[in-house]
Amino acid sequence: MSEQVHNRLAMVRAERKVSRQALAEAVGVHYQTIGYIERGQYNPSLDLALKMARFFRLPVEALFSLEPFQPLTSEIYGENGRNQ
Repeated sequence: MSEQVHNRLAMVRAERKVSRQALAEAVGVHYQTIGYIERGQYNPSLDLALKMARFFRLPVEALFSLEPFQPLTSEIYGENGRNQ
């Protein structure tokens, strides 16, 4: 069994106001595939992960990781939620 790939796809889509359907059409998959990836039910191929990163003009590691992502507030403001 393969390792789970964590992602920020739903958050980035919402931030950019991109529907699952629009992203799916842009990267050549069915819109349900986007939902499966967002919920962690399906790991994208390397090719698909790179296409999504290119679509959003982000490095692939901004969207996908083998480790769970930390909340953005922790990454920006530190562990206790305050800018240090």
